[in-house]
Amino acid sequence: MAFSDPAEGDLRSMRERMLAGDLYRGADPELEAEMRQAMVLTKAFNDSDPQDPDARRKLLEQLLGSIGADVDIRPPLHVDYGSHLHVGDRTFINFGLMALDVAQIRIGQDVLMGPNVQLLTPTHPIAPEPRRAKWEAALPITIGDNVWIGGMAVICPGVTIGDNSVIGAGAVVTKDVPADVVAVGNPARVVRSVHDE
Repeated sequence: MAFSDPAEGDLRSMRERMLAGDLYRGADPELEAEMRQAMVLTKAFNDSDPQDPDARRKLLEQLLGSIGADVDIRPPLHVDYGSHLHVGDRTFINFGLMALDVAQIRIGQDVLMGPNVQLLTPTHPIAPEPRRAKWEAALPITIGDNVWIGGMAVICPGVTIGDNSVIGAGAVVTKDVPADVVAVGNPARVVRSVHDE
């Protein structure tokens, strides 16, 4: 079966297709310009003086879609766009967050995130032809309030994690996790309630 161009007859820009969650091509001048701007701001943040929290905060305000009060993000930080990443009040993000924010990533309030966590919104076609033709898409990630994500956990495209839940270190979360549970493993599975003694 021949592969047909998903954008044929579609007048939307690649950026509009990307934001709609449809297949798009990342090698697009508008998207590449946005990513370069994010790289500049990310480098400035990652190289910033730890004794100047106000300057760090200003860089994050320019880079991110939104950032709440009393947020602590430890560099290095890695993003695709930054503008699709939203971080709630009093959230702590340890060293090395990789937030591939092709789609929206929403992190709630009072979240704790260990080092080297990966939040990955991009997806690629399973069929080889569109993948070879460099089509891709993305699905949003939502992390509720008061969630704790252990170091080196991977949150996959389209996942929602409910309020108060705990994701174990090194877990690979491929499906939604409800509120008030502990999920561990690869793929992550719920093992108990956070209220169990």
